[in-house]
Amino acid sequence: MTGAASPRLLAALALVATGLPAHAADPSTYLLQPIVTLGEHEIDFHLGAGSGGRSTPPERAAGLGFGMALSQRWYSEVAVQYQRVGSLATQFDAVEWENKFQLTETGKYPVDVGFIVEMERPRNHAEGWEVRSGPLFQTDFGKIQLNANALFKRNYRAEGLSETQFLYQWQAKYRWRPQFEFGLQGFDEVGKWDQWATEGERSHRAGPAVFGMLPLGGRQKIRYNAAWLLGASPTAPDHTFRMQVEYEY
Repeated sequence: MTGAASPRLLAALALVATGLPAHAADPSTYLLQPIVTLGEHEIDFHLGAGSGGRSTPPERAAGLGFGMALSQRWYSEVAVQYQRVGSLATQFDAVEWENKFQLTETGKYPVDVGFIVEMERPRNHAEGWEVRSGPLFQTDFGKIQLNANALFKRNYRAEGLSETQFLYQWQAKYRWRPQFEFGLQGFDEVGKWDQWATEGERSHRAGPAVFGMLPLGGRQKIRYNAAWLLGASPTAPDHTFRMQVEYEY
């Protein structure tokens, strides 16, 4: 899409890019985007591995999902998640149902806007149901694409106390060639939405990323993205590698 973004949006994206700290997140977390493609079917595989920081044991996570565009504005995906923490064995972690809604017509406005609603049922039923939701933003300046997402997470029907947490994601990408693009990504949590955690309790991860699309003929293609994220706060893993591969048909 083309066109100048509003000063308010540019200020928000600049704030995101400065790297506010956050709580540590699932190492396989991937960046959500607002665009829905009608007729798209997708098999999605994502994984991540984080080395231990001062208060974070090594963790590995992976997920496998199947999704499809149910309409021009609605994409839905069901996935299973697996996790390994420290020296423990890999185990089933959760079932997730993701629903993405595109709120604006692609390219009609300076910013494409979507909304995500994810529901997750952890293996440990004492955690209740985790719900994550929030707006998704994307804008382009020539070959540069910027994304910023503001997300809210809470566990419902959990045995313990649960409060709404605030997360954010950001990405800056240079679209060099369809097969290979490069940029930066960041994944963060900052604590309670109305009372952010102290500096030492937050976690921030950011680093270089690569992207690409490999056509297979017809509607078939493989999309990939991967990032090497560096921890920039005490509770973040020192290093996290994350990757996502999608087969679209």
